[in-house]
Amino acid sequence: MTDSPPSIPVSLQRPHRALGVAAMLVLFLLTALLAYQTSERQGFRQMRDEASHQLDVLAAAIDSEVTRHASIPSAVELNPEVLALLRAPEEKQDVLQPAANRFLQKLNDHLGGPAIFVLDTRGRVVASSDWIFSRNMLDADLSYMPFFKGAVAGMPERHYAVDNVRNEVGYYFALPIRDELNDWKVIGIAVVKSGLRELERRWLAQEAPALIVDNNGIVLLASPPEWRYATIQPKSPEVLAKVSREQFAGQALGTTSLDIAIDAAQEGTVVRLSKHLKPDSGPLQGARSYLALSRHLPGTAWRIVVFSDLRPVMIQASTHAALATAASGCLLLWLLYLNQRRRLQRGREEAQAMLEQANQELERNVEARTADLSDAVTRLQREVAERQRAEQTLRAAQDELVQAGKLAVLGQMATGITHELSQPLGAIRTLSANAVEFMHRGDMATAEKNLGIVGQLTEQMGGIITPLKTFARKSPAVPAAVDVRQAVDSALFLFEQRLRKQNVAVDRQFGPDSWIAWCDQNRLQQVLVNLIGNAIDAMADEPERRLSFSVERASSGQLALAVSDSGSGFTEAALEHLFEPFFTTKQPGEGLGLGLAISRDILRDFGGDLMAGPAPGGGARFVVLLPAFSGDSVAEE
Repeated sequence: MTDSPPSIPVSLQRPHRALGVAAMLVLFLLTALLAYQTSERQGFRQMRDEASHQLDVLAAAIDSEVTRHASIPSAVELNPEVLALLRAPEEKQDVLQPAANRFLQKLNDHLGGPAIFVLDTRGRVVASSDWIFSRNMLDADLSYMPFFKGAVAGMPERHYAVDNVRNEVGYYFALPIRDELNDWKVIGIAVVKSGLRELERRWLAQEAPALIVDNNGIVLLASPPEWRYATIQPKSPEVLAKVSREQFAGQALGTTSLDIAIDAAQEGTVVRLSKHLKPDSGPLQGARSYLALSRHLPGTAWRIVVFSDLRPVMIQASTHAALATAASGCLLLWLLYLNQRRRLQRGREEAQAMLEQANQELERNVEARTADLSDAVTRLQREVAERQRAEQTLRAAQDELVQAGKLAVLGQMATGITHELSQPLGAIRTLSANAVEFMHRGDMATAEKNLGIVGQLTEQMGGIITPLKTFARKSPAVPAAVDVRQAVDSALFLFEQRLRKQNVAVDRQFGPDSWIAWCDQNRLQQVLVNLIGNAIDAMADEPERRLSFSVERASSGQLALAVSDSGSGFTEAALEHLFEPFFTTKQPGEGLGLGLAISRDILRDFGGDLMAGPAPGGGARFVVLLPAFSGDSVAEE
């Protein structure tokens, strides 16, 4: 057999394996990062292009909405009624004002909704299209308005402002009215207030946030509307108070600052809008990142800013990173598969060669060891046969010992049995002689009575002899249903004379229940005879002699028959060797020390056991464990 290549120590393999795993993790992270950044940049550019297109559309719509009324002041400037009103002295303007009001009303009705009014050079409204309403602009002082200052100086002006009459927002177009008869001197101002409700309605319909900012950095229109009058950057209270007073009729400004770099938004910048600026009930509540893109509105100092949610870009970038990582993992797995396939193919070839060599070596070993195995089998068969013969001899010896024990007990009881039989034998002799005499006399009734008594005495003698015959009979163990109480009574009968002679009190605590065990009755009786005989011997020198029997069901389901005496009991040393063959606590010559060992073997043959220990009140206590009888026991037999 060729030598196998030396194996690499585990301590050297583990660092290389750890480095390989670390390298793969770094590769995956770099791949994911590169894919994420690439996808994010591409998504950012695409979103900026879409936002730019949206800005173009919105800017055109806003410019159209805001400037569609810009030419109205020119029509007002040319109206004769307006010119006559402005040329007239103040005390005559009340007569000329109704005509100018009606002209402005008709013009307003024709153009569809803007408020049109005329100011004198002091900023007082002298004619208005809303004169028919209770809250009209007539006689209102608008000299504080920013557009008034520029228009009265001769320059057209436009402004977003809030009037202090109706407290409504609007976009004001102001045009100076010149008197051609007075060297084109400015004699008044024509003003058109364009409503922004339609514009706000369109803004509120936008899904993404958007806003319009004036040149002061104040949000004029916004979606969501909560951002209106917020500031792009924080401003001082003094500046906010001045702008509010001049342009917004005292409205609170700058309570919220969006903190957006408006100049950077010209090319597109990423901003993070706090959740309190835009309530969100979606699954991703809280602050979000947006792409802010701004653009100047033509003809105004306003800027329009739109915000595009960057979550789709981030989600798409994360998806692309995951796909790139998965693709890298698949590629790496494919490479590992090819490498492993080559290694397996090489390993199979090496294993095939080693297997062929091992088969040849195995055949030689099998041939060499077959002979040894055959010899071992032959030796084992001889040993099994010898063990079987030894077991048969041992069982025969055990049966002989049991029978010898029985005969020894019978020998001990011979005197008592002779005494028990001598009395009925004497009575039988006397009664039989009397019966013969009564028959001679012809007194058949008395003779019959005597013979009946003889029969009773004969049955009594049979009752004494029958247990002795059963006990002395040598028979194999055959399990059957055995009444434990009857077996105890039969064993006690054999010791009746000794128990009476030694004044031993017998306490049988069986109760009313029936206790049936599954065992050999003759063998059980032999065990009980041995235990009773030992108990009587142990109580020979005790002043109080008491022998107790009780039975109960053990936790294992077996019957536990307890035999207790009031003898001297056992020492701890004696308990350790109690069931060893030839160990005895009796005097030399009074026993062989085999009774308890044989008794335990007898019980174990049919599934029982024998245990010993101290009795609760002093003395010795033996517990005989017996299998309980059931219908299954008969079926198994």
